[in-house]
Amino acid sequence: MIVTSAVRHTAAGAAAILLVLPGPAASAASLSSASSVDEPTPPARYVVDPGRLDRSGTQVQPLRGAAEPPSVSALSWVVADATTGEVLAARNAHKPLPPASTLKALFALTALPHQDAGDRHTVSDEELTGIGEGSSLVGVKEGYTYKVSDLWNGVFLSSGNDAVHVLAAMNGGWESMTRQMQEKARSLGARDTHVVSPDGYDAPGQVSSAYDLAVFGRAGLQDPQFTRYCSTRYADFPAGSWSYGIVNTNRLLTGANGVERYPGLLGIKNGYTSNAGNTLISAARRGPRTLVVSVMNPQWGGGLAVYEEARELLDWGFEAAGRVQPVGSLKPLEDLQKKSRKAAQAGPKAPAARPVAVHAAAEAPAGSSKRDVSRGATPSGTTAGLPLALVGAALGAALSLWLWRRFGARGN
Repeated sequence: MIVTSAVRHTAAGAAAILLVLPGPAASAASLSSASSVDEPTPPARYVVDPGRLDRSGTQVQPLRGAAEPPSVSALSWVVADATTGEVLAARNAHKPLPPASTLKALFALTALPHQDAGDRHTVSDEELTGIGEGSSLVGVKEGYTYKVSDLWNGVFLSSGNDAVHVLAAMNGGWESMTRQMQEKARSLGARDTHVVSPDGYDAPGQVSSAYDLAVFGRAGLQDPQFTRYCSTRYADFPAGSWSYGIVNTNRLLTGANGVERYPGLLGIKNGYTSNAGNTLISAARRGPRTLVVSVMNPQWGGGLAVYEEARELLDWGFEAAGRVQPVGSLKPLEDLQKKSRKAAQAGPKAPAARPVAVHAAAEAPAGSSKRDVSRGATPSGTTAGLPLALVGAALGAALSLWLWRRFGARGN
């Protein structure tokens, strides 16, 4: 087997590696023939440049025939495949911004597993203290008994900070919940998030990012309870001997206020504060594919712009699937490092029927175009015969170096 490779350094300081693994009888001519189709698809195996999503501006790697992402006004956004975690495109993915009530997605990921939906709880006065002025409320009352499922409907549909306060009290209290959420975020690889107020209410130093919100959305879709709550349009909320209806405030889900419902929408969570502007995590399914999109603080178009910009990004994502190289991953870096090590170990056993590219280059190496790289052409300056084990080791070292430089000094 002949292994050709190129190693370069990105702006983030991590090495980017491109591997082309032809079969025993492969030649330059056969490689050219294999990659000359009109509409190429992403390689079967790759590792993207781990520093790409740290860059400002829009990050996308379209293949031939792919449309560019829509031009939207949000300060940051991410479009990702919810199944694989691949980030199809992003803008200012790690920019720290106030998350508003989209932080309730992290709250749910943290607290949902701790009680059964049918458990009942009688609310005390202490559990309703400290709710921020102007908070959205579902109407939880002292002395009333609620099922846990009622409280979660209040969180997801009405974005009720009163329901969040009660559930937080049931899970160790406000300060404990803050610490638990911070730990949960780190365990998911969401390192831009700093939790101060678990309900998402504006607080000094509380930030997240479009990347982290997409991570929370993807993780939530793997929990049937989370998915059921976030996709519920209407519910009855108890008020003693009677109940009243509550409606999900996510307009893409309900079609309210002149916003057209998005086909296949699974919901997730919207938010708004005067400091954060409008924020939204959305997910939708079309055929076998599910996408998650996060949008933070559109700069024009009014309060409903966040829904229309999410719609545009979802539409683009479904059209672009299979026509773009991923620019990142929602999976924790530890998972990516394990994947790279497994890829290096399994490399010699891979089928030799066609070229396989392990792509980490954010831009084409000197002397070749982006199109050449995406279509499997061998970059200039490569060294033939480099052992696959050395390449795998270089990739693992690069990822470790980037992880240390970006996160090592930051801590929690």
